Amino acid sequence: MKISVVIPAYNEEQNIRLLYEETTSVLQGMACPYELLFIDDGSTDRTLAVLQTIQAADEQVVVIVFRRNFGQTAAMSAGFDYATGDVIITMDGDLQNDPHDIPQLIQKIREGYDVVTGWRFDRKDAFLNRRLPSIIANKIISWTTRVALHDYGCTLKAFRREVIKNIRLYGEMHRFIPAIASGMGISYTEIKVNHRPRRYGTSKYGISRTIRVVLDLITVKFLLSFATRPIQVFGLLGVVSGATGFFIALIMTIQRQFFDIPLSDRPLLLLAILLIFIGIQFVSLGLIAELQARTYHESQQKAIYHVKEVYSAQKCGPDPGCP
Repeated sequence: MKISVVIPAYNEEQNIRLLYEETTSVLQGMACPYELLFIDDGSTDRTLAVLQTIQAADEQVVVIVFRRNFGQTAAMSAGFDYATGDVIITMDGDLQNDPHDIPQLIQKIREGYDVVTGWRFDRKDAFLNRRLPSIIANKIISWTTRVALHDYGCTLKAFRREVIKNIRLYGEMHRFIPAIASGMGISYTEIKVNHRPRRYGTSKYGISRTIRVVLDLITVKFLLSFATRPIQVFGLLGVVSGATGFFIALIMTIQRQFFDIPLSDRPLLLLAILLIFIGIQFVSLGLIAELQARTYHESQQKAIYHVKEVYSAQKCGPDPGCP
């Protein structure tokens, strides 16, 4: 089993060599083929120079250099694209993830899990601006995606190659990989990992990032539940809105016809008309989204299912004409 370790790095010149030495020591002790992929995410300090020195002395190291800072999600996506291992492990470049937890992740993969995520049980970060928002976010994400994890924000994770290669990441979605992969029907588990205080440099995260995470969570929920059937979202909203408007208009019509109640001075009539038109618009939007979803899947030949294994006496694919 070949192991690929993907490590995004942004302005981590004081941490990166220590992380390399510690991670290499752990991987060499596991007696497995491995590679280390460092992604320099547009660093403005000496991070790239340190990585170049490391790579020149170790052929197991691959350094991917971005033209500018694209963010952690883009860095991880590049690492996944270049990784050649059977198992891909992601880590932060700030030494807060402990490389000595890698054997635990690999052991869970050997037990049959497709995704193994770390849980920073004893997190060494400030409570108000880091841990508290994380606790709230993890509960919201778990409830929304129905993938119950204690720590979505922990970068230390392990993935089988066939799982991660089928995932495309955008925005801040690297933290949602287990939830996105759950749509493929994968098996996942969570283990407690060691979390260490930052020794050098400053954190790149803050409360301001929470808004972007929430917006990406909405996207993930839609992709998981309605990406192939958007009419069930917009259509439902349209039917509820249109039916509500029609019901209000019906009541007002009865009042006018049988009880001689005037309508000209009642704003409720305008609300009823507005709800009916909004309902029509939502249904129309759902139909257009259905067409786009089908165009997307058919033009890219994107699978609407993912096969884990095939048991057959013949080496035969899904082609109906296969003997």
